[in-house]
Amino acid sequence: MNGASREALGAAREALDALTDNTSVDAGKLAGELAAVTALLDREVSLRRVLTDPAQAGEAKAALAQRLLSGQVGGETVDLVSGMVRSRWSRSRDLVDAVEELADTADLTAAQKAGALDDVEDELFRFGRIVSVSTELRSALTDKAATASAKGRLLSSLLGGKANPVTERLVVRLVTQPRGRSLEAGLESLSKLAAARRDRMVAVVTSAVPLSDQQKQRLGAVLAKLYGRHMHLNLDVDPTVLGGISVRVGDEVIDGTIAERLDEATRRLAG
Repeated sequence: MNGASREALGAAREALDALTDNTSVDAGKLAGELAAVTALLDREVSLRRVLTDPAQAGEAKAALAQRLLSGQVGGETVDLVSGMVRSRWSRSRDLVDAVEELADTADLTAAQKAGALDDVEDELFRFGRIVSVSTELRSALTDKAATASAKGRLLSSLLGGKANPVTERLVVRLVTQPRGRSLEAGLESLSKLAAARRDRMVAVVTSAVPLSDQQKQRLGAVLAKLYGRHMHLNLDVDPTVLGGISVRVGDEVIDGTIAERLDEATRRLAG
């Protein structure tokens, strides 16, 4: 998002944080209601255009949102969405994206309050790895001809009772309401949101063999010093790297594997 939308999203994030800091607020319930609003705005193009029309007064748009949502969702959700439509948005689509982000963040906040955020982060990462190596599963989950209920049943059989309920809800929403995103991009976005709950960065670490606890602690400390922020490690084992480790933080890759050094030596000889 750029310009006005970025500012509006920042204000919405602050409003959500202030709301969920209240221990009496059910963050999981809030997440479900925000997800329902996301689906409504995604489906009703004319409505979201009205709610983001810069020619309309903010209070008028907020009043419309309140009339539509009151009695359908809780007061906290009504207040959040009303505040969002008072803001200025560069594109009507940005409002939908922002409400969806707040829904996912609220679910992650519920996990954090329950002391399960680390589990959710790890489960999202592992699910992404499973999808990346299973062409059949990925095809089933992204098949446009399959119904949302069929995909939901498939995910329930895969995750139900085996993963944290927050993980299951996040993945089910992503798969059944992709909104133009690839499955991989959606999972990566969720991982970044989870890391942001503690102002952490995510490092994807690939090694030939599993790292020991001491190695993980040492690597985490080095990366934290390098980037100036606490680092959450998503660990992956790939025997093809031969040795050493490869670390990806966002778009930056720090590669110290034997395979990479062999490739570099080969390129130099060829040159």
